[in-house]
Amino acid sequence: MDSRPFRSVLYIPGSKERALEKARGLAADAIIFDLEDAVAVEEKAKARTLLAETLAGTDYGPRAKLVRVNGMDTEWGLADLDALAAARPEAVLLPKVNAPEDVEAVATILDARAETADTTIWAMMETPAGVLNAGAIARAPRMAGFVMGTNDLAKELGCRFRADRLPMQYALQTCLMAARAAGIVAVDGVYNAFKDEAGLRKECEQGRDLGFDGKTLIHPAQLEIANAVFAPDEAAIELARRHIAAFDEATARGEGVAVVDGKIVENLHIVTARQVLSRAEAIEQLQKAMG
Repeated sequence: MDSRPFRSVLYIPGSKERALEKARGLAADAIIFDLEDAVAVEEKAKARTLLAETLAGTDYGPRAKLVRVNGMDTEWGLADLDALAAARPEAVLLPKVNAPEDVEAVATILDARAETADTTIWAMMETPAGVLNAGAIARAPRMAGFVMGTNDLAKELGCRFRADRLPMQYALQTCLMAARAAGIVAVDGVYNAFKDEAGLRKECEQGRDLGFDGKTLIHPAQLEIANAVFAPDEAAIELARRHIAAFDEATARGEGVAVVDGKIVENLHIVTARQVLSRAEAIEQLQKAMG
């Protein structure tokens, strides 16, 4: 699994030159350069060329860079892959993945080009078939991450919006379970009301508590909240250090468990504690690299 942070994953339209330029200075852990939903049909070809040229000549620093191409069943999908190959994309994000065969077909195309030797594949999990096949998709060739497409999935299910996202829980947890079993990244879906900070925070907290690595975002104004919620806070970092120290002391005494704040601390808690500290360090290093 990729060890870098994916707290905030911001969609940027591939057709908007100003947005592409502005993205260089945004505090996003990752960027999805979008050629699919964010680009009108009549702008597809122009956006493809603009994005290929931009990625080839622009430094986005340490931010993870994903390109959401159009589906391979559309007239634009293969052309997207061909045009972007020279820009050596870090990852290709495939929309509406239904089965591992969808990923395998694109992996074969990437395998045939030297420029895309290191390009990974991410999958939009936004269809009922995709959710039901999540385990197999997560183990497909070059697969490195899942992005939950909750808007499209809600449309497919015909479910209603609820603040607790109860209709989404099966899909969210199924895809997360598959991602964790395969050791890949899993990022939660978008929150549409970008001016609703309280609602965004609540949904980020739910995604974090479920176990997602971060959240996809539709507006730069959402970055600060996502970055804060999906990062270990000072209390969590301090508790992790106390767990490790107490357990080390117990081990030195020949004991297998420690007690911190009246609670048993075993080896499994130490694994979690070290993960918290490692995540905090990775975030700190990323922020330093961004300047």
